Amino acid sequence: MGVPVIAGLGAAQPPAAAQDELWTGFFAKHFSGTTRALAERIFANSGVSRRQAAVNPLLEDVSEWPTERRMRRYQVEALPLGKEAVSRALTAAGLDAGDIGLFVVCSCTGYATPGLDILLARDLGMAPDTQRMFVGHMGCYAALPGLGAASDFVTARGRPALLLCAELTSLHIQPPGARVDTQQIVSHALFSDAAVAAVVVPGGRGYALREVTSVTDTSTADHMTWDVTDTGFRMGLSPKVPQVLSHHVRGLVDELLARHGWTIAEVDGWAVHPGGPRILNVVERELALPAAALAASRATLDEHGNCSSPTVLLILDRLCRAERPPQRVVMLAFGPGLTLYAALLDRAG
Repeated sequence: MGVPVIAGLGAAQPPAAAQDELWTGFFAKHFSGTTRALAERIFANSGVSRRQAAVNPLLEDVSEWPTERRMRRYQVEALPLGKEAVSRALTAAGLDAGDIGLFVVCSCTGYATPGLDILLARDLGMAPDTQRMFVGHMGCYAALPGLGAASDFVTARGRPALLLCAELTSLHIQPPGARVDTQQIVSHALFSDAAVAAVVVPGGRGYALREVTSVTDTSTADHMTWDVTDTGFRMGLSPKVPQVLSHHVRGLVDELLARHGWTIAEVDGWAVHPGGPRILNVVERELALPAAALAASRATLDEHGNCSSPTVLLILDRLCRAERPPQRVVMLAFGPGLTLYAALLDRAG
């Protein structure tokens, strides 16, 4: 059997709004007093100029909605986005839905049963024996364990697998609070909506998935949280996260590359999850990368914000569509745990 290869990617996003419009039209009124001045600075320095929202706060304020109502809306909005992303990925790979042996869905912004995996398998015409896996509450790094599961299935069964990452962070705007909450301001300034799908096949043309690896620092488990509350899901984001990343990221990348006889200098493509400008700056510094190495990650943050789990796949898609696609790619994503995930790809076929 051939090595697992990412043979097709497909993305779908709801309509976009400019960051300035989101600030003046909604968030400037959402925050008050000294909090507003702080929030304005955070929005201005977020590295984001446009974001996508299935539920646009300029048109519809969900901040006081109960969680049940948000979850019902999640199903309404996520299903067509997921269908569009999957259809595009299958077309890019030259496959039909009935060819898929495993369907993996990652999402931490909505829950329902039957879930997206079942409903999309039904609507797209997947075979009754298609296996399914739902990955929930892993947050921004979920795409990489999702790719790992798809890769393992392809290796073991010799059949194609499909990964879908779908997040609707716009459903989780929190009510305005009476106290300064920097973590919520940062969350409201960065997050966005997207769905991205990837088809993994045994051999052929595309990007061969050589390895997926991770490290988790459980001593910092409280640094990044995603709590289910009566008014949606609430982000907890410690300012110490970049410091933890700086301690672990070089070792993780060096060890991954060394197992394959490569070095950082031999990597010409970097898909680094843009948890914010500081995260990208830390990775760039610790890996001693040239200034242009994270251009695709910064451009994705600028144009799409932080879409949680689909974001690293959006960056990979951008690299694949470049005039000169990279030969060798390292994907990095970070999330609760505090967890760092990495994947190594190189062009095949």
